Amino acid sequence: MDITPQEVSETLAMVTGQNLDLRTITMGISLASCADEDMGRMCDKIYDRITHQAEHLVSVADDLAAEYGIPIANKRVSVTPVAQVAACCPDENLSPIACAMDRAARTLGIDFMGGFSALVQKGIGDADRRLIGSVPEALATTERVCSSLNIASTRAGINMDAVLLSAETILECARRTTDIDCYGAAKFVVFANMVEDSPFMAGAVHGTGEADAVINVGVSGPGVMAAALEQLPDDANLMEVAEAIKKTAFKITRAGELMSREASRRLGVEKGIVDLSLAPTPAAGDSVAKILEIIGVGECGGPGTTCALALLNDCVKKGGVMASSSVGGLSGAFIPVSEDAGMIRAVEDGSLSIEKLEAMTSVCSVGLDMIAIPGDTPVEAVAGIIADEMAIGVINTKTTAVRLIPAIGHREGDVLEFGGLFGSAPVMSVNRFAGSVLAHRGGRFPAPLNSLKN
Repeated sequence: MDITPQEVSETLAMVTGQNLDLRTITMGISLASCADEDMGRMCDKIYDRITHQAEHLVSVADDLAAEYGIPIANKRVSVTPVAQVAACCPDENLSPIACAMDRAARTLGIDFMGGFSALVQKGIGDADRRLIGSVPEALATTERVCSSLNIASTRAGINMDAVLLSAETILECARRTTDIDCYGAAKFVVFANMVEDSPFMAGAVHGTGEADAVINVGVSGPGVMAAALEQLPDDANLMEVAEAIKKTAFKITRAGELMSREASRRLGVEKGIVDLSLAPTPAAGDSVAKILEIIGVGECGGPGTTCALALLNDCVKKGGVMASSSVGGLSGAFIPVSEDAGMIRAVEDGSLSIEKLEAMTSVCSVGLDMIAIPGDTPVEAVAGIIADEMAIGVINTKTTAVRLIPAIGHREGDVLEFGGLFGSAPVMSVNRFAGSVLAHRGGRFPAPLNSLKN
């Protein structure tokens, strides 16, 4: 890849004035060789495998950031879904595995580790059941481990038993961590059509079709995108807006592609994907909501928001795919509430509701993300929110997800403070008319007609 002096100058300007960073370098590591009938031996194998394979991840990332002048916000590891590795172990409680993962994360100095996960879109196996039951304790007793469940797919439909289990798990994760603003729930996410190569937490796993170890990079750049769009006059038409988004996405992704290649070479592992998602932060100007408002929406959540987000998401993909031959992961625009200063303001002003966020997820990456809800929300309402979001993913053949934080002891209007990239989460209103029947019916929402692709 040839980098011109002009591109170097533009990249430095994006770093110094527009909050450009690489959100994460994530090493995916297979744990297939770590399976063991004995829990103690398996935990030791997992710790040794992760710490050996990712021994130089942090130092290489720091060197790259210093050499190229592009900050790397997070260094992370994702592993094979633990339910698959632990299937041969009879122990009911699988949280010791999460503790071994957390210990490895501390040893390496990485920020988060994903993969305490299970794929249950069509049925729940014994190891899956044990893992799901262990999630609340695992997340309450670890600092850096994240957990995820894939409970739906276009090919399989929606596992409604897993929907209810997920809702119960979310509430229990919150109850176990009330002393830290229910933070345990922030490390747990449920998916439809989960991808196997995402570098972003809390849903990163190392898929079974991947090599033994890979490097996946997640770029960011909402501040860069906002700055580019602010150069356009108010009378610029949407075709001109689209062109500006594509050109900017190309520049952002070029930086990620370069860093991805270098990290892969220096670490001696396969280059994975570049995820070109626009991932916001609580920092001023680093907001997806602000981009939508620059496009022309009065305030994020107001009429026209879904249209503006659809344009943004589509053009980010179009620009990014020209800058890398390995675009993957989620790749689009994230709309987490707590991590985006503009989204927080929109919630506080009353322009953004859960229902509007759900509509927005039909056209963007992932789904209902980092949303605090009242702590007394019934489990049926939580399950209904999850089921609605899974349906959007299944019917539209896209990845969707739910990461809710029941704010135990808090009510609508209160604020949970997480700090760092997680920011603060205003507690949002929840429609409580879910009823008591649907969530408990169980069974499976059958795969839709568009699943028949062969």
